[in-house]
Amino acid sequence: MLMPRKVKHRKWHKGRSRNRAVSKAGNQVSFGSYGLKSLGSSWITARQIEAARRAMTRYVQRGGKIWIRIFPDKPVTQKGAETPMGKGKGAVDHFVFNCQPGRMIFEIDGVSQTVAREAMTLAAHKLPVKTKFIVK
Repeated sequence: MLMPRKVKHRKWHKGRSRNRAVSKAGNQVSFGSYGLKSLGSSWITARQIEAARRAMTRYVQRGGKIWIRIFPDKPVTQKGAETPMGKGKGAVDHFVFNCQPGRMIFEIDGVSQTVAREAMTLAAHKLPVKTKFIVK
């Protein structure tokens, strides 16, 4: 799964979601011919990215080239089950990517448009945001 080797701060603040803030970076198809663009804002976990990548790779039968345009670098903490209130912040549990509307999540090249569209649809089912298929 995707996770950073090292982070500047071990535990981050949660932050707040800005539903209307459109992504300024990574919002166009740059590497491949087809892309999967986010239409909403959400945290996408490393497990969800990996599940979507596997679904796409399996469908294209290891043909073509797939780019993952996002990386989960935000640590999310969680306390143990049945832990009383207080006693500080929990340990780092997993990593997420804070996705904004307009962000390109995946790109693919080297396959036909119908295959790319179906592979992206399978990947989109694994993600917590609404997405759109983009042709360069």
